[in-house]
Amino acid sequence: MLKTIPEVIAQARKSLTIMTVEEAMLLAKQENGVIIDVREPSEYAEKSAEGTINIPRGLLEMKMLQMYPNEAQPIFLHCATGARAIFSAEQLKRVGYLNVSVITSTLDDICNAWC
Repeated sequence: MLKTIPEVIAQARKSLTIMTVEEAMLLAKQENGVIIDVREPSEYAEKSAEGTINIPRGLLEMKMLQMYPNEAQPIFLHCATGARAIFSAEQLKRVGYLNVSVITSTLDDICNAWC
């Protein structure tokens, strides 16, 4: 039986670390974490939070292995709605990253917190 995207996301959330932008900001500073925006480059160029790095979901695993080869690197993922960040977090965990979190705040909240 096929599942809807909301059903898949709800199931994936159960195995992921989910946090607000405030929690992510604090931990990223304390743990020298990296904040990755997994939206497409055109979306990132239109509006993005200061200090974030854009790695689109389609290139994430390959780029992360090149840029951040430490499996324990604290990684905080976000996108516009949370869906791509959740799928991205699942993939990074499959590759072997141990410290992956998803920021659930809206893009506006993220930009307001960092900008």
